[in-house]
Amino acid sequence: MSACGCGTQTKLPVAVIGTGPVGLAAASHLLIRGESVLVFEAGESIGANIRRWQHVRMFSPWQYNVDKAAKQLLEQHHWVAPPNEELPTGRDLLEKYLLPLSELPEIQSTIHVSAKVIGVARNNLDKLKTAGRDRQPFTLFVEEQGGVNTYQVRAVIDASGNWTNPNPVLSMGVWTPMERALSEQIFYGIPNVLGEYRERYAGKSVLVVGSGHSAINALLDLAKLKEEFPETEIVWAVRKSYIAEAYGGEDRDGLPARGELGIRIRKLIESEQITALTPFHIHQVAQNNATITVRGTMNGQAVEVSGIDEVITATGARPDLSFLSEVRLSLDPALESATELAPLIDPNEHSCGTVRPNGEKELRQPEKDFYIVGVKSYGRAPTFLLATGYEQVRSVVAGLVGDFKAAEEVHLELPETGICKVGGPSAQSCCGCR
Repeated sequence: MSACGCGTQTKLPVAVIGTGPVGLAAASHLLIRGESVLVFEAGESIGANIRRWQHVRMFSPWQYNVDKAAKQLLEQHHWVAPPNEELPTGRDLLEKYLLPLSELPEIQSTIHVSAKVIGVARNNLDKLKTAGRDRQPFTLFVEEQGGVNTYQVRAVIDASGNWTNPNPVLSMGVWTPMERALSEQIFYGIPNVLGEYRERYAGKSVLVVGSGHSAINALLDLAKLKEEFPETEIVWAVRKSYIAEAYGGEDRDGLPARGELGIRIRKLIESEQITALTPFHIHQVAQNNATITVRGTMNGQAVEVSGIDEVITATGARPDLSFLSEVRLSLDPALESATELAPLIDPNEHSCGTVRPNGEKELRQPEKDFYIVGVKSYGRAPTFLLATGYEQVRSVVAGLVGDFKAAEEVHLELPETGICKVGGPSAQSCCGCR
């Protein structure tokens, strides 16, 4: 891989798409390396996706949530880091870290907000053309200020995330008109149950779909709401074969706050404050007067759950590739992650939830100097942590500036999840957990 490209590309900036933690980390590394940068944010403000879950407390403390290059720039302007062991909320992440970072003079001047990238292409070439392709800069088509502007850049780092592109309720992953018609009664993500959406869920019958930490956070908040409004009914639809699989590592987790989520949800299930349906595969959602009826199967038997007032869907997300149709990508057919990355993160193979280090080599695409980083790089795979994205962009930026040794040396030190088994009680240990 050439660090600088050819011709006029050496004078062009590097584009970063997204102003979440990983996007601003990428910008920080580029600036420290002496590169010029253009940063594009589709939302109206910095970290727009995080604002959707700013009420949620993270289970990883500050020590894993601050990028080293970003910290270096911040400290040059006398920023004081929050305590390493403190657990931030999404709002804390924005107000104590991302906003101060974005307001630094060297970064602020690079950022375009309300600037949605709608296309990325090689200058004067469509995807079909090969001759001289690597020597052409990229052209970004950006919807902003009521029109479409174009920008030429020498490289592109896509850190746009996937929060705005959630998976549907149906277990088979297909969006249907029936589900879209119920959009006013289905929330995708983690609603602020105890705040903004309190009246929406109080005293209602609520179905939560999903088995990850997002679903558990929603369930825990609903359980608190139920304490005040006992008529609130909570049903949890889980695809896993055993409900205990959703509890995670519990007291074995190296991140105590993450383990505590599993401990708390287990107690709620065992005390029957939450009704769990597992393994429940949803095939259809339908309107039934003012309520929703959900149909599916459990252990091969048809099941119908009726009288549902609200559905909270936390079944993950998928990458938005629509604006990359003219970029040559090599993606895993199942995960939609970079092909080289897939074997490291495939949940079908790696059940321990362990996050493995990866960098420029694993993220490299057939389109030279184009990279997808952050949670979007994982495609549909779960178990992504910010520290993973920070190491990704450090490595990618090193490669872009020609520091190939630094790009190849990828390191990531994270606490173990404590998840060592899959399946039932007779399942075998994996990943060397003890």
